[in-house]
Amino acid sequence: PETGEVLGESIDDGLASRFVWVDPAKFPRRRFLYGTSYIRKFLSVDVAPGGVGKSSLALVELLAIASGKDLLGITPTETGAVWYHNGEDPLEEVDRRIIGAALHFEIEPAVLETRLFRSSGRDTHLVIAEQQREGAVILKPNVQAVIDTIRQHNILVARFDPFVSTHMVTENDNNAIAAVAREWAQIADITGASIALTHHSRKSNGNQTTIEDARGAVALIDASRSVRALNSMSEDEAAKAGVTTRRAYFRVDQGKVSMGPPADKAEWYHIASVQLPNGDAFEQGDSVGVVEPWEWPDPFDGITPQHAQHVQIAVATGGPYRFDPQASAWVGKVVAKVLELDPTDKQVRDKIKRLVSTWIKSGVLETYADMDERRRERTFVRAGRVSFDAAAA
Repeated sequence: PETGEVLGESIDDGLASRFVWVDPAKFPRRRFLYGTSYIRKFLSVDVAPGGVGKSSLALVELLAIASGKDLLGITPTETGAVWYHNGEDPLEEVDRRIIGAALHFEIEPAVLETRLFRSSGRDTHLVIAEQQREGAVILKPNVQAVIDTIRQHNILVARFDPFVSTHMVTENDNNAIAAVAREWAQIADITGASIALTHHSRKSNGNQTTIEDARGAVALIDASRSVRALNSMSEDEAAKAGVTTRRAYFRVDQGKVSMGPPADKAEWYHIASVQLPNGDAFEQGDSVGVVEPWEWPDPFDGITPQHAQHVQIAVATGGPYRFDPQASAWVGKVVAKVLELDPTDKQVRDKIKRLVSTWIKSGVLETYADMDERRRERTFVRAGRVSFDAAAA
């Protein structure tokens, strides 16, 4: 049903309405617009430190919804108008990023001209609440202006970047932030649109950001249906992935990063540098960062079943070999020799570790306990019972 309609018969019971059974087969499904991050009639929040790429990600996601294209590995379930409000940058800079992304993904200008709306805090004072003597006060005329804009253009998704630019209340006041968050959620409910907020995190001192690191009061996170945390690639992740410019890569996790998938299974993105054709004979055109999908490199790229067979044979005819990479008889050295890799290179060494672990899980190799030359129990590796053909299959 559209906003304002009810599922069953309306029964007036004071503050609460009596439950009326509705045929489950006819009950409306939740209206996810884009993955699980944008949902009609709900509030969603992205949390990240500055400079990670949250604004660039938001813009490309909005372009995907406006164009109906799978730009980042997700196909929108609905296509329609979107609204991006940047409370800090001038409209010219917002448009520069939009044009760069459109060129990168080959989106037709006509699509954007009919379905993309944008605004800037430099021109539009979009603030829905302010701190007064009596506490946080919702600015109803401004709220109504937001609602009217969404209705006028039939907006599917409206993103406001950053959240702090949309209010003037005390950021650490949980009651004040709760009032602002409830108002944004109410706007989503009234209009039927998905409202998305981009929010800064506190300084993490080099640690990974979680949703609990959202700056200010926790009430904003509590009021949101979907919350994502964005983090730049760490030095350790960069070493494992073989990436040299790690700050051009970031991961997105739903909820807590500590509960998210391992690095090689996470949702990763790369910030590509796109050159605009607005240069001349004396100066290059503007360069803008555009988010694009990125896949974690597979250590088995270029590895054939024959390689697995040769590793099995080498391990079976030599040894004993140890599982510990610090051991002089580390089995990884055999793998390196067979695959003609350099085990002294840190990135290559990480790749070998993943190969060994995967082959142990698949049965190409297997571990066993035995005594070393000093009569201490250690973990050794021998050829597994699974043939290389079965492992490959």
